[in-house]
Amino acid sequence: MKTIYIVLAALVLFTSCDNDLDQSPILDLEASNLVDFGPVLNAAYYYQTGVAMSQAVMGDFRADNMLMQEDPFTSIDTYNSDLAGGDMTEAFFSPVYSNLYKAILSANNVIENSSEPTEVAEAQFIRALSYFKLVMIFGDVSINLSATPSTSDLSILTRQPAADVYNNVIIPDFKAAIAGLDNTGLASGRASQIAARAFLGKVYMHRGNYASAVTELAAVVSAATAANVILENNFADVVTDISSEILFATQISSSISVADGSSSSSTFVGWFGGSDTKSLLPLDPRLTAAFDASSASGGGTDLRKALTIDVANSKGVKYTGGLDQDFIEMRLSDAILLYAEALNETSSPATTVLPLLDKIRSRAGLNSLTGTISSQAAVRTAIANERRLELALEGHRWFDLVRTGTVDAQMGVSVNSNYYIFPIPLSEITATNGVITQNAGY
Repeated sequence: MKTIYIVLAALVLFTSCDNDLDQSPILDLEASNLVDFGPVLNAAYYYQTGVAMSQAVMGDFRADNMLMQEDPFTSIDTYNSDLAGGDMTEAFFSPVYSNLYKAILSANNVIENSSEPTEVAEAQFIRALSYFKLVMIFGDVSINLSATPSTSDLSILTRQPAADVYNNVIIPDFKAAIAGLDNTGLASGRASQIAARAFLGKVYMHRGNYASAVTELAAVVSAATAANVILENNFADVVTDISSEILFATQISSSISVADGSSSSSTFVGWFGGSDTKSLLPLDPRLTAAFDASSASGGGTDLRKALTIDVANSKGVKYTGGLDQDFIEMRLSDAILLYAEALNETSSPATTVLPLLDKIRSRAGLNSLTGTISSQAAVRTAIANERRLELALEGHRWFDLVRTGTVDAQMGVSVNSNYYIFPIPLSEITATNGVITQNAGY
């Protein structure tokens, strides 16, 4: 059952201004007139639905898991300025940019004005998550921490260094969410303490702060059972809406329009399944080869292959939820693999790191790696391979390659680092008279 979204609550903050930091809620919803900020918080959650499709496509189709086949969308599979073309910008980047800033504005309203501590902590979680997505996708971005940003001073839209966004917004907000939340929200699909810790750990991984990542991710792994978060016995169940290992998901319902105006939110399912004309046969043969290599070296058949891809029809089959398929943003397997990676990068021995992979590999029908490899480099490779196959088609692959500095090695081409991130939507640049600037190379 979808517990977060009520249609009216989700629509109260729709706006029509020219840029996304310069919005005023309709229906006279000024803070002075509001008593109940629950609907405003629901709107912050709701806007994530307008990001899911683009995030999933960027994560796998930009990388070596899936292929785009129709011009001009094939530019997502190449690494040059073509990606900034009008059709691509409209289809993939504008919804992400606009909906994340709408979520941020809604969160700001709750943080500034709500008297309910749990609402404020949830809003801090959503604001942190929204800015995390923005910097992963676009790099430097505008910072707005006000519910009522100036409508006349466009200088507030000047893009700030991604490092400052991490240090001044994302990390403090996730820490505040950890302090203000417990884990009761897990049952209803809302923000929780354990999810905030998991994302903070992931943020530290992106910053190369492995020691801090170890602290947060160790807390996630140790607290999981008490929070009723456990690995599914069957890999077929890992991305179902009732999966026991979900730490946070953007909930989606076909009865409620997605935040980008689509009639149904779960459009990412169709992209992987080959039902979108832009990619009728989306499976990249390199993903098939990776699964086959896993089986060959793992002492058995990697059970994840048949549950993730259909080689005969060249498509993905991981998602079975149809139009109501939730977008899983963080699950326990992701956190465990990040924890293993953080331990390895802080020079923990292989005998400490590899057992973390055992339950994940065992579920996949593979042998334990413990005792078979020992060097830090070999363990690093094993973890990267496991993340690729365990999280395939969940929107992580490209961002993992960028984070670990392995784009060239894995893609087999030399990629200019300008193209590690994506182009700023042209509409944002135009609406701000160039105060918001384009990323280098586009």
